[in-house]
Amino acid sequence: MPTFLEFLTMMGSDPLLALTMVLIAATIFVNGATDAANSIADAVGTHSLTFQNAVILAVIANFVGLVGATILSGAVADTISHMVDFGGNSHNALVSLAAAMVAIVVWASVAWAFGIPTSESHALIAGLSGAAIAVSGGIQGINMSEWEKVIFGLLFSTVLGFVCGFIVTKIIRELCADCEQHSTNRIFGYLQAVAAGFGALMHGAQDGQKFMSTATLAVMLATGGDITKAHGYPMWLMVACAGIMAIGTAVGGEKIVATVGTKMVPMEKYQGAAASLSDGLSLLICTILGMPVSTTHTKSSAIMGAGSAKNPRTVNWMIAWDMVLTWVLTFPGCGALGYALALLFLHIF
Repeated sequence: MPTFLEFLTMMGSDPLLALTMVLIAATIFVNGATDAANSIADAVGTHSLTFQNAVILAVIANFVGLVGATILSGAVADTISHMVDFGGNSHNALVSLAAAMVAIVVWASVAWAFGIPTSESHALIAGLSGAAIAVSGGIQGINMSEWEKVIFGLLFSTVLGFVCGFIVTKIIRELCADCEQHSTNRIFGYLQAVAAGFGALMHGAQDGQKFMSTATLAVMLATGGDITKAHGYPMWLMVACAGIMAIGTAVGGEKIVATVGTKMVPMEKYQGAAASLSDGLSLLICTILGMPVSTTHTKSSAIMGAGSAKNPRTVNWMIAWDMVLTWVLTFPGCGALGYALALLFLHIF
């Protein structure tokens, strides 16, 4: 990977690379407004943190999580960058990658406009896959071994988040059955703030790596390099990804926080703490295993699990159904959009 100054020089001399990087930055911004906001949603919903303080916490934790996970492993980033093959023509590959980014931004923006916390991980995987199929002329553009790992991770994290949220909430209810509610609320308010930071930390480790690897893919395609031979990720790229994500959370996160933190399940502070802890633990397990997963899936499932542990009737299953439907439609919808835009872009450029 080039140094920051070398990267700026490349951007100035290659308009297509510059456009692609702007589009990748847009996807990171949208991720901050949607997925990153999930990590702080329940803490805001239970009034353990104000939205402003929660955003500050998310900004710091996302950056630390991204840098820490990338330095220690980088397995999630490697899985995403090796998942597709855009072929040997560097120009066509970069054009197709740009088309995939447009598809992701369009899909996620529509979902954000309706306040539906769609998964940017789904959109990224679907958009890249659709564009790769278009430029390669068939399914050979997909690395199925990596794709299977992604699908398994998405399903595994959803189930794990719900089960952890349910079990942790049940344990807390049993341990605190005879405790005075005012005191426990204060304690769990502090604990939830810490747990939300943990969740945001793991969000950075997951989604930060995914989009950082996409930026790396763009640079390697522009230089004609082999992404499979790329070693390490520069600090300037980590800072840029975390910074753009932070701006997205601050600017657009409040709508998603309202949906996930208050409308899905009216939670007490102990449930919020349980959900945030379960979310972080689930993402930690998946990150260690190198599985790219949906942070939206995981957090929303943990919240539903925490709500169900107290009373399944408290969960707004209609909102949950809307989210599931959006998630399911993202693969074919965003994939088809990425495919169509790639063909269009290849024809134009």
